[in-house]
Amino acid sequence: MSGRIAADVEMKDELPYVHKVGKPPKQDLLKEIKTALKETFLSDDPLKPFKDQPRKKKFVLGLQAFFPILNWGRDYNLSKFKGDLIAGCTIASLCIPQDIGYAKLANLPPKYGLYSSFIPPLIYAFMGSSRDIAIGPVAVVSLLLGSMLRDELGPNAQDHEYLRLAYTATFFAGITQAALGFFRLGFLIDFLSHAAIVGFMGGAAVTIALQQLKGLLGIKHFTQKTDIVSVMRSVINSAHHGWNWQTILIGVSFLTFLLVAKFIGKKNKKLFWVPAIGPLISVIVSTFFIYITRADRDGVQIVRHIDQGINPSSVNEIYFSGPYLAKGFKIGVVAGLVALTEAVAIGRTFAAMKDYQLDGNKEMVALGSMNIVGSMTSCYVATGSFSRSAVNYMAGCNTAVSNIVMSMIVMLTLFVITPLFKYTPNAILASIIISAVVGLLDWDAVVLLWKIDKFDFVACMGAFFGVVFVSVEIGLLIAVGISFAKILLQVTRPRTAVLGKIPKTTVYRNIEQYPGATRVPGVLIIRVDSAIYFSNSNYIKERILRWLTDEEETFKDHPRVECLIVDMSPVTDIDTSGIHALEELHSSLHKRDVQLILTNPGQTVLDKLHASHVADLIGEDKIFLTVNDAVLTFAPKMEQA
Repeated sequence: MSGRIAADVEMKDELPYVHKVGKPPKQDLLKEIKTALKETFLSDDPLKPFKDQPRKKKFVLGLQAFFPILNWGRDYNLSKFKGDLIAGCTIASLCIPQDIGYAKLANLPPKYGLYSSFIPPLIYAFMGSSRDIAIGPVAVVSLLLGSMLRDELGPNAQDHEYLRLAYTATFFAGITQAALGFFRLGFLIDFLSHAAIVGFMGGAAVTIALQQLKGLLGIKHFTQKTDIVSVMRSVINSAHHGWNWQTILIGVSFLTFLLVAKFIGKKNKKLFWVPAIGPLISVIVSTFFIYITRADRDGVQIVRHIDQGINPSSVNEIYFSGPYLAKGFKIGVVAGLVALTEAVAIGRTFAAMKDYQLDGNKEMVALGSMNIVGSMTSCYVATGSFSRSAVNYMAGCNTAVSNIVMSMIVMLTLFVITPLFKYTPNAILASIIISAVVGLLDWDAVVLLWKIDKFDFVACMGAFFGVVFVSVEIGLLIAVGISFAKILLQVTRPRTAVLGKIPKTTVYRNIEQYPGATRVPGVLIIRVDSAIYFSNSNYIKERILRWLTDEEETFKDHPRVECLIVDMSPVTDIDTSGIHALEELHSSLHKRDVQLILTNPGQTVLDKLHASHVADLIGEDKIFLTVNDAVLTFAPKMEQA
């Protein structure tokens, strides 16, 4: 018994074990480069299935990688087809009237909207990896394309010239998308923040709705500009002589019907088909009404003629040389990136809901391929539509076959039904577009942005007002600019925090987050919450010195700070500028007779500290595994107190 008591007393007299942080094993440079490249471009390890496979199997796997339908098609059955058939028919009833309206939004004849819902969905069905996304023209891209084409060619451009530039832009949109996917550069689209996308989409929705006032009110002479001031001036100036009461009655009546149908579908998910078939019912009823009353003779504007037949070839119409090549390239890159951002976001949303993996790079190749083929078959930029994809999902689609079903129905429409759209009033198309873009205004997301991050809210509002008050291009530019500004701000001005000890533990945390955390007398503990690079190294050094100065001024009656501990747990990397900043910090502290101590540097950081001999400068005995180890070593008496 006495022996055990003596042993306990002896153990209490000893300091707890402190693990020594030694020099890490030297890493192979080639291996480091290989690992870095793999994590950047091949993070999902796409070549893993090909390992240790015979040549024939590798060939089959390669085909399945480019054409996923060859993989899931083997397990396809009648039960799955039933779900895809119902979903395909449902989204076709929604897309046909929408396509006609979206084509007008892009300043193109209505048939090109239908063309763009025939070929691209077929290509995507074979190459895409999403089971739920529905392909076709969308409002935002149509507006963006139409706006940029008009800006490049001017209001007096010839129709054929305009059409050729649209094909050229679509071709380069496809090239951009496919190139990003093929070269594994999909991470670039993540630079457009969620907040900026919410603002841009909301602004685009308002702009699109305002553009539809021309069709909804029956105005013949309307501004070519998209900003809210020009549009409202045009609407007000035409109030006394340009509005048509029959058009307003038709448009407002069916817009009310469509919004009520959407409300019913939102309240009761089982009635998803109500808002899905609403646009088609509106077109059929209004077209019949105009036909029997001949209201077009009283000034109600109608669609008139839509050519019958499927997509003609447009390979020879694309500009591969001349002054329009650069214009088409510029428009195509912008439209392609916006279309890509929307499609990938939609695909990921539904993939998460159904719990399956979506390969972003494959999606980009698929979307790019369909737009390249589309540009050669009289289509303009197509992408994933959120409203149609949501309907596709709720209708019970199982695979991309629903896109094939939709495409076949659009083909039949082009062959047989297009003459019946002759008497469809433009007011109905305007109503359909307005009801569709209402869903792009995500109020809940805006409120959430305000609650979570005020800078994100500012980014959202900047993009929104840029689109609404200036133009779609400026709004997009503001969205991208603010996204990059946020990244730069976070990189150049990283957070730092003073740490204190949580009572009755060996844990040290931010004293602002944990007011009960106590400071260690004579010791200042700072945590740096970022990698240390050339862009922030000087700021971090100066901020740490300011913390030290503030500490000395605030706690004059307390023991003088003798040790400054820098917790480097969150510091994932450091460059030469960061190394120089540490050297300068050590020098400044040395002049103040304060010791610099580092805790828990990662392997990469520790490698560079030893390679630059900063570890020797600071002293290897002043690099610790934890903050607690450093405090126990340099302030044992205070710690025990």
